[in-house]
Order: sequence, then structure tokens, then C-alpha cells
Amino acid sequence: QVQLVESGGGLVQAGGSLRLSCAASGRTLSNYAVSWFRQAPGKEREFVIAISRSGGSRRYADSVMGRFAISRDNAKNTVYLQMNSLKPEDTAVYYCAASADIAVQGAVYDYWGQGTQVTVSS
Repeated sequence: QVQLVESGGGLVQAGGSLRLSCAASGRTLSNYAVSWFRQAPGKEREFVIAISRSGGSRRYADSVMGRFAISRDNAKNTVYLQMNSLKPEDTAVYYCAASADIAVQGAVYDYWGQGTQVTVSS
């Protein structure tokens, strides 16, 4: 079992930046690809960004390309989501999830964190 805990959410003005962290316990996170998903009020959960087990491959949603970046520190069992140039439409609860391989379908992921709220004011 892998337990995931997100942190770093908060309130930021449009154009600002936040860095989210996804810390794992239970098993080493290096065995898993990790993705971030988000869910805004009244909307379905959507894929945001993903990183492979080694960190050598990434995948991005079109809406965050060029603004968001994902990285991992396997020694710290943590994955990071750097969010720049934030927009009000980025407001959502952000979840990290772990699976054997990168996928955009949430159903593939075996482990999920509890989520962290990101609110971007205009």
C-alpha cells in the first residue's frame, strides 16, 4: 500500500505561483508513475500532468502546457507540481495519484491522496 499526502495548496492571485507536494509513505514512490488530477466544483475530475517512475517522461494536459511542471525526488519519496501563471480557471482540488505507468484515465490509478485546495482569485 502507498499512502499519498498532498500539501501546498492555498489562495493565490491570478498570475501567481504555487508549488504542491505529494509525499508518499508505505512503499517507495520510485516504483510508481505519479500524476496530478484536479476537480473543480460541479465539474468532472480531469488529468493535469504526469511523470514516469524514472522521471524521464512527462505528460501534460493542453490547458497547463508551458505553465505547470512536474518533478520528483525519489530520495524524498515526493513528487512536486510547480504551477506558474495561474488563472482563475485553475481553481480546483488537486489530487496526486500513483500507478504502474502514466495514464490520463483516473480509473487506472491505484492510490490517491486526499487532495489540496487551490484557489486563484482574479
